[in-house]
Amino acid sequence: MNDTGQSRKSSFAPVVAPDTRLLILGSLPGEASLQAQQYYAHPRNLFWHLVGQAIGTDLPSLKYEQRLEALLAAKIGLWDVVATATRQGSLDTAIRNATHSPLLTLAQSLPDLRAFAFNGAKAAKIGMGLLKGSAYHCLALPSSSPAYAAMPLAQKEQLWQKLAELRELTLASNLRREH
Repeated sequence: MNDTGQSRKSSFAPVVAPDTRLLILGSLPGEASLQAQQYYAHPRNLFWHLVGQAIGTDLPSLKYEQRLEALLAAKIGLWDVVATATRQGSLDTAIRNATHSPLLTLAQSLPDLRAFAFNGAKAAKIGMGLLKGSAYHCLALPSSSPAYAAMPLAQKEQLWQKLAELRELTLASNLRREH
């Protein structure tokens, strides 16, 4: 840890399968997630609720491993755009000295991948920059974080339903990527 109280944080390994069609990307796991070694572990983070609504599965009622299995069964993967960074606390605005995840390298290893969805503005800004010029469809979503309380839940739920639409397009192969 350095003298400002910031320590180097690392993201988790990607949760993907060979048939993943849609990859949801966050920024960097928060403190609760890092401590639990689980994506979106903070009890007030709405991620599992919002994604569950989009895929028609009650994800919050499942154990963590079952949540991941349900995502993969829905052909959805999970990762973060930041591989490592210094950060005090859990806020995206506190991320410094970031090393980005190799999104295109992972994407090239997933032949069925068609689209990326970004959980929050920071993830979208970094991720879209990393994917600039690629043939993937990208969707920016409002943050599921409890720190992003400016948007009412009903509005977040409505916007996250675009994830369901994007997933349906990827499953129907209406979104194609150029090889």
